[in-house]
Amino acid sequence: MLLRKIVPVLAVTVAAVLAAPTTAAVAAPDRPAAIAHTAPAPAGERVTSTAAEIAAAAAGNPVIVVGGLSGIASAYGPLASRLRVDGYRVWVYQLPNLGLGDIPTSARAFSSFVGQVRASTGAAKVDVVAHSEGGLVSRYFIKNLGGTSSIGRYVSLGTPQYGTYVANIVKFLGLGSCAGIVACQQMSIGSSFLTGLNSGDDTPGTVRWTAVRTIQDELVRPVDNAKLADGATNVLIQSACPLRVVGHLGLVLDGTTYTVIRQALRDQPIRPNCFAL
Repeated sequence: MLLRKIVPVLAVTVAAVLAAPTTAAVAAPDRPAAIAHTAPAPAGERVTSTAAEIAAAAAGNPVIVVGGLSGIASAYGPLASRLRVDGYRVWVYQLPNLGLGDIPTSARAFSSFVGQVRASTGAAKVDVVAHSEGGLVSRYFIKNLGGTSSIGRYVSLGTPQYGTYVANIVKFLGLGSCAGIVACQQMSIGSSFLTGLNSGDDTPGTVRWTAVRTIQDELVRPVDNAKLADGATNVLIQSACPLRVVGHLGLVLDGTTYTVIRQALRDQPIRPNCFAL
């Protein structure tokens, strides 16, 4: 009975925890040349796109927003709406079983979804904006299921690329290994899943890789474990906007983070707008 009560709570916790990685992780340094401050703008500015930018987005790759653990599709509606306003064709992908199950199995289901989007749009490739566990599902698909040929750009938001301390907390509470949640076990530090995923090249293929993180992520400790190696563009929001407060779930809703997402999708230099709503 106690376990039944705790599992739903743990699921919600792990949804954010998808970003808590290991101290032993090897990650690429940020690329300062590609990250710069924007010129000061009025507080509360909402950044808008030009007609030409909107037209280019509409003609470009479709975008799939991939949810995280226990992340229902509607939670990503605001992000999808921002992208649609900017002209993108957008789909939201909710992980099977809300991401509680085996990550490779979720990745295979995601592979089918990518195929459906490509077939329905006629697009050769899609771009991915993935939150938390969704970043691992997408990355597994790209690296191990032939996804390099169908993904153009990968943007992760608070993804635990190198594991999470959640399992350690659960064990401390006497609940065993992640209370039986398979995805939690696979995101544990040193898991066989992460060992396999992180062996070799972090960023295979011609995919343009961007990994976004925030220093206030409640469950990413150390936050640098949300980074990728091997040439990825790693963006710490506070490196450009030190006063910006963005939590793990806030990465999906934050205006400054969205300016980074949009720039990554446009292959532009990353210049976070610190005043964007």
